[in-house]
Amino acid sequence: MDPQAVISLGKVGAAAAISLAAIGSALGTGAAAIAAIGAWKKCYAQNKMAPFMLVAFVGAPLSQTIYGMIVMGNIATAANNGAMWHALVGAGILGGIAMGMTAWLQGRAGAGASDALAETGQGFGNYLMALGVIETVALFVMVFIGRAIA
Repeated sequence: MDPQAVISLGKVGAAAAISLAAIGSALGTGAAAIAAIGAWKKCYAQNKMAPFMLVAFVGAPLSQTIYGMIVMGNIATAANNGAMWHALVGAGILGGIAMGMTAWLQGRAGAGASDALAETGQGFGNYLMALGVIETVALFVMVFIGRAIA
Protein backbone atom coordinates (compact mmCIF):
# COMPACT_ATOMS: atom_id res chain seq x y z
CA MET A 1 0.00 0.00 0.00
CA ASP A 2 1.14 3.54 -0.76
CA PRO A 3 2.86 5.12 2.31
CA GLN A 4 0.69 8.24 2.07
CA ALA A 5 -2.44 6.09 2.14
CA VAL A 6 -1.17 4.30 5.24
CA ILE A 7 -0.54 7.65 6.96
CA SER A 8 -3.98 8.92 5.93
CA LEU A 9 -5.71 5.82 7.24
CA GLY A 10 -3.78 6.08 10.49
CA LYS A 11 -4.98 9.65 10.85
CA VAL A 12 -8.56 8.40 10.61
CA GLY A 13 -7.88 6.80 13.97
CA ALA A 14 -6.64 10.14 15.27
CA ALA A 15 -9.81 11.85 14.10
CA ALA A 16 -11.93 9.12 15.66
CA ALA A 17 -10.27 9.56 19.05
CA ILE A 18 -11.01 13.27 19.32
CA SER A 19 -14.44 13.05 17.68
CA LEU A 20 -15.81 10.24 19.80
CA ALA A 21 -14.43 11.73 23.00
CA ALA A 22 -15.99 15.09 22.10
CA ILE A 23 -19.36 13.48 21.38
CA GLY A 24 -19.27 11.98 24.87
CA SER A 25 -18.33 15.34 26.35
CA ALA A 26 -21.26 16.97 24.56
CA LEU A 27 -23.66 14.33 25.84
CA GLY A 28 -22.26 14.54 29.37
CA THR A 29 -22.25 18.31 29.64
CA GLY A 30 -25.72 18.41 28.16
CA ALA A 31 -27.09 15.94 30.70
CA ALA A 32 -25.46 17.74 33.62
CA ALA A 33 -26.54 21.17 32.37
CA ILE A 34 -30.17 20.13 32.04
CA ALA A 35 -30.13 18.88 35.63
CA ALA A 36 -28.31 21.96 36.94
CA ILE A 37 -30.85 24.25 35.32
CA GLY A 38 -33.67 22.23 36.87
CA ALA A 39 -31.96 22.33 40.28
CA TRP A 40 -31.49 26.08 40.06
CA LYS A 41 -35.15 26.46 39.11
CA LYS A 42 -36.18 24.51 42.22
CA CYS A 43 -33.99 26.75 44.37
CA TYR A 44 -35.44 29.92 42.87
CA ALA A 45 -38.99 28.62 43.29
CA GLN A 46 -38.30 27.99 47.00
CA ASN A 47 -36.51 31.34 47.44
CA LYS A 48 -33.28 29.49 48.28
CA MET A 49 -29.79 30.45 47.17
CA ALA A 50 -28.98 28.67 43.91
CA PRO A 51 -25.54 27.05 44.28
CA PHE A 52 -23.12 28.26 41.61
CA MET A 53 -21.00 25.17 42.35
CA LEU A 54 -23.25 23.14 40.06
CA VAL A 55 -21.22 24.54 37.18
CA ALA A 56 -18.38 22.23 38.27
CA PHE A 57 -20.62 19.22 37.64
CA VAL A 58 -21.63 20.59 34.24
CA GLY A 59 -18.04 21.18 33.14
CA ALA A 60 -16.53 17.94 34.44
CA PRO A 61 -17.13 15.91 31.23
CA LEU A 62 -15.21 18.43 29.11
CA SER A 63 -11.82 17.04 30.11
CA GLN A 64 -12.40 13.90 28.05
CA THR A 65 -12.24 16.04 24.92
CA ILE A 66 -8.76 17.16 26.02
CA TYR A 67 -7.77 13.53 26.58
CA GLY A 68 -9.09 12.71 23.10
CA MET A 69 -6.96 15.52 21.70
CA ILE A 70 -3.87 14.08 23.40
CA VAL A 71 -4.62 10.61 22.04
CA MET A 72 -5.23 12.18 18.62
CA GLY A 73 -1.77 13.72 18.70
CA ASN A 74 -0.15 10.45 19.75
CA ILE A 75 -1.92 8.54 17.00
CA ALA A 76 -1.03 11.15 14.36
CA THR A 77 2.62 10.98 15.41
CA ALA A 78 2.57 7.20 15.28
CA ALA A 79 0.98 7.35 11.81
CA ASN A 80 3.74 9.65 10.57
CA ASN A 81 6.32 7.28 12.05
CA GLY A 82 4.99 4.33 10.09
CA ALA A 83 2.88 2.51 12.69
CA MET A 84 0.38 -0.01 11.34
CA TRP A 85 -2.74 1.87 10.33
CA HIS A 86 -5.00 -0.98 11.50
CA ALA A 87 -3.80 -0.54 15.07
CA LEU A 88 -4.15 3.23 14.91
CA VAL A 89 -7.71 3.11 13.60
CA GLY A 90 -8.62 0.56 16.26
CA ALA A 91 -6.95 2.57 19.01
CA GLY A 92 -8.71 5.74 17.90
CA ILE A 93 -12.15 4.21 17.65
CA LEU A 94 -12.02 2.09 20.79
CA GLY A 95 -10.21 4.73 22.83
CA GLY A 96 -12.58 7.45 21.64
CA ILE A 97 -15.60 5.35 22.55
CA ALA A 98 -14.17 4.57 26.00
CA MET A 99 -13.38 8.23 26.72
CA GLY A 100 -16.72 9.34 25.29
CA MET A 101 -18.62 6.87 27.46
CA THR A 102 -16.87 8.10 30.59
CA ALA A 103 -17.78 11.68 29.70
CA TRP A 104 -21.40 10.78 29.11
CA LEU A 105 -21.69 8.81 32.34
CA GLN A 106 -19.80 11.49 34.25
CA GLY A 107 -22.39 13.98 33.05
CA ARG A 108 -25.21 11.72 34.17
CA ALA A 109 -23.58 11.39 37.59
CA GLY A 110 -23.11 15.17 37.64
CA ALA A 111 -26.82 15.50 36.97
CA GLY A 112 -27.59 13.48 40.09
CA ALA A 113 -25.03 15.46 42.05
CA SER A 114 -26.62 18.73 40.93
CA ASP A 115 -30.01 17.66 42.15
CA ALA A 116 -28.65 16.38 45.46
CA LEU A 117 -26.53 19.46 46.19
CA ALA A 118 -29.31 21.90 45.35
CA GLU A 119 -31.75 20.00 47.56
CA THR A 120 -29.50 19.46 50.59
CA GLY A 121 -26.75 22.07 50.24
CA GLN A 122 -24.31 19.39 51.37
CA GLY A 123 -21.94 16.80 49.92
CA PHE A 124 -20.12 18.76 47.22
CA GLY A 125 -16.77 17.09 47.97
CA ASN A 126 -18.28 13.62 47.98
CA TYR A 127 -20.05 14.22 44.69
CA LEU A 128 -16.90 15.59 43.12
CA MET A 129 -14.94 12.53 44.26
CA ALA A 130 -17.47 10.25 42.60
CA LEU A 131 -17.05 12.19 39.34
CA GLY A 132 -13.28 11.88 39.77
CA VAL A 133 -13.49 8.10 39.90
CA ILE A 134 -15.31 8.10 36.57
CA GLU A 135 -12.69 10.53 35.22
CA THR A 136 -9.95 8.10 36.19
CA VAL A 137 -11.17 5.58 33.62
CA ALA A 138 -10.66 8.15 30.85
CA LEU A 139 -7.18 8.95 32.17
CA PHE A 140 -6.29 5.26 32.11
CA VAL A 141 -7.50 4.98 28.52
CA MET A 142 -5.46 8.00 27.47
CA VAL A 143 -2.26 6.72 29.11
CA PHE A 144 -2.58 3.09 28.09
CA ILE A 145 -3.44 3.84 24.46
CA GLY A 146 -0.42 6.10 24.32
CA ARG A 147 1.72 3.24 25.59
CA ALA A 148 0.14 0.71 23.23
CA ILE A 149 0.83 2.68 20.06
CA ALA A 150 4.28 3.96 21.06
